Amino acid sequence: MAVSERGPRERMVFSAAQLIRRDGVAATGMREVAAHARAPRGSLQHYFPGGKEQLVNEAVGWAGRYAADRVARFLAALPEPTPGALFAEMVRQWTDEYGTAGFAGGCPVAAATVDCAQSTVSTRKAAAAAFAAWSGPVAGALVDMGVPGERADALATLMISALEGAVLIARAEQDVRALTTVARELGPVLDAAVGGAG
Repeated sequence: MAVSERGPRERMVFSAAQLIRRDGVAATGMREVAAHARAPRGSLQHYFPGGKEQLVNEAVGWAGRYAADRVARFLAALPEPTPGALFAEMVRQWTDEYGTAGFAGGCPVAAATVDCAQSTVSTRKAAAAAFAAWSGPVAGALVDMGVPGERADALATLMISALEGAVLIARAEQDVRALTTVARELGPVLDAAVGGAG
């Protein structure tokens, strides 16, 4: 769905996610969200009576669903799905973005976690739920590829953790080196889990 096809509420949630991934929660103001979304400022209170906290939590939830939905798209793009190839596609999303748009954006869930995990319980819970929403489809895909169920959850956590850490390092270094390194080094480990018990 294109940005222009979204209603004002959806545009504001999407805009909040985009601004949080670039600037963090503290630097993302409600006015900036309304302007980015091309929505009347008065609509913020209408759609988000819980204020900025509600908007941030919904943006974090949107980001978790977006990441989860991408898993199926990545799998569909692979001629022969393997755990390593899936992880390479997850990484490629970021290397492509950084190659074309620069290093300004990161993961909005990670940004909200860094900014709010200690100060805002509802946002910490929203971030945990977003990571779980993403991890579930990754683990399911691994099981479908022959990774034993008892190992799939752990490997999904490893994949997401490695990717999030590499995104952070890439932004700090302004270089995709960390991303290409985790894809290269973790791919064989993931593929070796197919059919094995541990």
